[in-house]
Amino acid sequence: MAPYESDDAVDAAQADAARDEDPRAGRRKAARYAVPVAVVGVAAATIGLVPALAASGNPDLPKITAKQLIEKIAKSDVQQLSGTVRVSTDLGLPNLGGLENNLASGAAKGSGDGSSADPQSQLTSLVSGTHTLRVAADGPEKQKLSLLESGSEYSLIHNGKDVWGYDSKSNAVYHSTSADSGKDRKAEPPATPKDFADQALKSVDDTTSVTVDGTEQVAGRDAYKLLIKPRQSGTTVGAISIAVDAKTGMPLKFTLTPKSGGAAVLDAGFTQVSFAKPAASAFSFTPPKGAKVTEEKQDSAAREHGRESREGFAKGMKGTGVLGKGWTSIATFDTGAKGGLPTGSQGGDLGGFVGSLGEKVSGKFGKGTVFSTRLVNALITDNGKVYAGTVTKDALVKAADAGK
Repeated sequence: MAPYESDDAVDAAQADAARDEDPRAGRRKAARYAVPVAVVGVAAATIGLVPALAASGNPDLPKITAKQLIEKIAKSDVQQLSGTVRVSTDLGLPNLGGLENNLASGAAKGSGDGSSADPQSQLTSLVSGTHTLRVAADGPEKQKLSLLESGSEYSLIHNGKDVWGYDSKSNAVYHSTSADSGKDRKAEPPATPKDFADQALKSVDDTTSVTVDGTEQVAGRDAYKLLIKPRQSGTTVGAISIAVDAKTGMPLKFTLTPKSGGAAVLDAGFTQVSFAKPAASAFSFTPPKGAKVTEEKQDSAAREHGRESREGFAKGMKGTGVLGKGWTSIATFDTGAKGGLPTGSQGGDLGGFVGSLGEKVSGKFGKGTVFSTRLVNALITDNGKVYAGTVTKDALVKAADAGK
């Protein structure tokens, strides 16, 4: 059966043929696995939203099929906007007592820049809890994202070839430049429901049910609700709901709920939005007086070192692949690290802490540790192999047994 339900009047054979003709069809499996993981990665990097804020009523809109609504999203070409996004992420991660911020700071230093205003040092703060962001865009060369915290603000500004990061708490500035449309710039984190929706829609195939689930209002705008649900059992994903602006076709809200129930793992949505052209001053930035400015290393030696580091890491990951299909896909690779994680006495205090976060398991594959969230689970075996996906613990053990 095609991914669209019968009320959408979509012929299954046509849908299958369209997928066969798509030159990207061979990448569906990898793309599928990337969807939930990308959602989690983005959650750690940037966003989610409290459900149904600024939403009220069910507007009476013309009937539309899921296929037509997806096409409406694909054709949407919003170039200018500004607004506020409330964010909430609940992966079920333990309270690390600020350790995640220390790890982020260490990652920034490891990159060679070492600034608290470096985007890499700011992203993990969004792995849990509720946050407020302000976003603005004026075409592909001008975007701004501001993370508002109690008494402080972090802003990431892209204006032409310049990218500025500013942390008001430490009065630190990060700056990078690139003349090749961002090829060598640090990736700017996604900041709107559209970023998540684009990833989720890549997952639509015959393992997925897609329907139109009524209408709602988001940030004062009429919207259709697109509902995406896995057909497969064994996945931790319950459903994905996308509120699509009836006029522009731009996603206004994205909600991912786990199969286990309870609060959404990830909610991302506007509480206020305008499609008027933002003022040019919104994208202007001058380092404040006394601020410490860190320039991203742009010399060829630094780039070559980064390339070699990435290639070296990739070479260390042997046997990389994807097992299964659809929502029950499992990514696997071999770290080459025998003996498993240092979760016992050999790991000292840190080993004990890491061990407390996981669950010991065993099977035909031997022994290992499963680390769980409400969405993604990962099994790290004592012989250095890793199995991860939006699947249950039992599914990981079964995959490890089959690939022992």
